[in-house]
Amino acid sequence: MTRPLFPAVLLLLLAGCQSGPIQDVVADDRQEEAAASESAIPELAPSEVESPPQDFQAWLHDFRRQARAEGISEATLARALDGARYRPRVIELDRSQPEFVRPIWQYLDSAVSQARVSQGRAKLDEHRDTAQRMEQRYGVPAEIIVAIWGIESNYGGNFGDFSTLEALATLAFDGRRRDFARGELLAALRIIEAGDIAPERMVGSWAGAMGHTQFIPSSFEAYAVDGDGDGRRDIWNSIPDVMASTANYLARAGWRQGEPWGMEVRLPDGFDYSLADDSRRSASEWAELGVRAVGGGELPPLAEAAILVPAGASGPAFLVGRNYRAILRYNNATSYALAVGTLADRIAGRPGVQAEWPRHERPLSRSQVRDMQQALNARGFDVGAPDGIMGPNTRRGLREYQRSAGLTPDGFPTESLLQRLRQ
Repeated sequence: MTRPLFPAVLLLLLAGCQSGPIQDVVADDRQEEAAASESAIPELAPSEVESPPQDFQAWLHDFRRQARAEGISEATLARALDGARYRPRVIELDRSQPEFVRPIWQYLDSAVSQARVSQGRAKLDEHRDTAQRMEQRYGVPAEIIVAIWGIESNYGGNFGDFSTLEALATLAFDGRRRDFARGELLAALRIIEAGDIAPERMVGSWAGAMGHTQFIPSSFEAYAVDGDGDGRRDIWNSIPDVMASTANYLARAGWRQGEPWGMEVRLPDGFDYSLADDSRRSASEWAELGVRAVGGGELPPLAEAAILVPAGASGPAFLVGRNYRAILRYNNATSYALAVGTLADRIAGRPGVQAEWPRHERPLSRSQVRDMQQALNARGFDVGAPDGIMGPNTRRGLREYQRSAGLTPDGFPTESLLQRLRQ
């Protein structure tokens, strides 16, 4: 990515996660639950919208002056911003942060439900020629393109009905990442000026992600493609444009043609869980360490592959490669990338996750994670400032504690571990 973020990342950024770079800015994968579609939140009726702060119109007037100075025409500003409203609901959502989060298996239950698999197969059948054409052009499998479509908007059934312009104007005026939202609002105006979409049809989530596969405006500018040859890039109404743009996105993110995203594996007894997540080795090297494909057969010839254990030693394990990391560039959450990969497998007729998830384990709340972080710091396992989010530093510190206590160092937080740390 050159300048903008990737589309579904926007919710992660605006929903309160701490972010780090994937070229410019990308959401940390600590915000696992934020991979769920924010566009499921309904739009408010006009009668429900509170009176805007008096200085919103003054801000909007000043923004229009700045936008004009940056090359936006008066005609576009009038079409896009005349009558633009401040949306209190957007700010409410921007500032909310749930105390309780869903475990990954609950997210996958929803994201890779049988209904979504069946609909994905039907959508692939319906648009097979287009999907295969994009696969040939960009090297991204048709089922991956369809899986992202399914997870981002339920195949176009729910990509949000917030005005992108009003949502971004509200966030630029009153949000927690005002400069970022202002830049996205300018990008949205440039899209309108280019003639790709009319202002009234530019709709999406409260956080500014748009269309079937939830591009934010700056990502649209950089990666959207005219797939049907009509001279416009329309990710709201043209499925060829949607599929071409999604495939182009992943290709530019480093998708390697001919390689799978990954596969479920079985780990040997005594596996060193400190090698999970961060250590990269060839598939053959993992095989020498006893890693085996679930269901038998050879491991795919992946270079720089990693082992994922998203639910610890008692849950499924996955061998993932470069294409998994390309999916992460779309949305940097483990749950999201696994959902895309496993949904694509199911759409293509391959099996889903075979091993059982530890469904008896209750996820820790944010306050409990904060307690765990404080306890780890107090015991000398430095995880940084307690923030209630399970990030890489916290998992690393938790593994070190588990190892010191003679436990399996899988870095998976549980209530029993928290109780032990509290003692």
